[in-house]
Amino acid sequence: MAKDGKLGVALVGLGKYSTQQLAPALKESRYCYLAGIVTGSEEKAKAWKKKYSLSDHAVYNYDNFDSIADNEEIDIVYVVLPNSMHHRYVIKAANAGKHVICEKPMAVTVEECDEMIEACNRNNVKLSVGYRLHFDSYNMEMMRLGRNQEMGKVKVMELKNGMKDVDGWRLKKALAGGGSLMDLGIYCVQGAVYTIGEDPVAVTATFGHTGEEDKFKEVEDNIYWNLEFPGGAVAKCYCSYSNDEDYLKAETDDGWFGLTPAFDYKGLRGATSDHQKIDFGNPNQQAAQLDNFAVCIMENRESPVSGEMGKRDVKILQAIYQAAKSGERVLLQL
Repeated sequence: MAKDGKLGVALVGLGKYSTQQLAPALKESRYCYLAGIVTGSEEKAKAWKKKYSLSDHAVYNYDNFDSIADNEEIDIVYVVLPNSMHHRYVIKAANAGKHVICEKPMAVTVEECDEMIEACNRNNVKLSVGYRLHFDSYNMEMMRLGRNQEMGKVKVMELKNGMKDVDGWRLKKALAGGGSLMDLGIYCVQGAVYTIGEDPVAVTATFGHTGEEDKFKEVEDNIYWNLEFPGGAVAKCYCSYSNDEDYLKAETDDGWFGLTPAFDYKGLRGATSDHQKIDFGNPNQQAAQLDNFAVCIMENRESPVSGEMGKRDVKILQAIYQAAKSGERVLLQL
């Protein structure tokens, strides 16, 4: 139920992303506000209640989550949990009659994605995936330049995303579903697809070496892959849990354009081969993402970053793993 023209959002999982990005973004949002939290930590619950002036009625844990259905101030549930938990809590939120944003990747299997989409359809609620860069001015410019062929047709793309000092659930396959590909590589997949404006048709891939075998027993560290597109473009991608990388570049018939950094929360910068700087300041990506979904709900239209898009990307990620394990070129049926 809209309050002063805004929809109430409950954050499920109060880790770093909720704490440092989503909660502050909700303060800047035009159409959303923080209406609830879900956490298993009494300490976090106490701190958030004080900081955001939340009532006891707005605080839930994982045992009483289903009672969120009775809270009319909560319109949207944002699932910000480890990847393997997305499936369960998106379905629980849908069954509670709440619209849902699910952090990326949508799930760890295509079958889970199907079940999440079905649950949202059955309960007549909308589902969106946390693809914030679709609402970021810099990446929207990449989409415009690529899809409109402003500098000619894109021939080759290079995309890299990596970070060091990863720990916790990201190193546990049961929670993460995979390593750097699931967490960071999905940005490269997304960047290639939304810049070129086509879905890929085939992939080749290989796992890279790591100097930290003990750390990466369950999930991959480095992985390289190439996406082939129907119009002839190729995207050369790399992601890593042991190297800092953040890069998108498109080579075209008439030059190039790109971003460095490309996928971070702020500080993005871009340029083109004809010496044009791409500078939009530091827009709040998360606030723009939240506002877009709120408007979709208010106007009863589907999110541009839908569950179907999330499912497509999980198919691509699974095909990359298949190609890397088999050493063979894998055809994509999306």
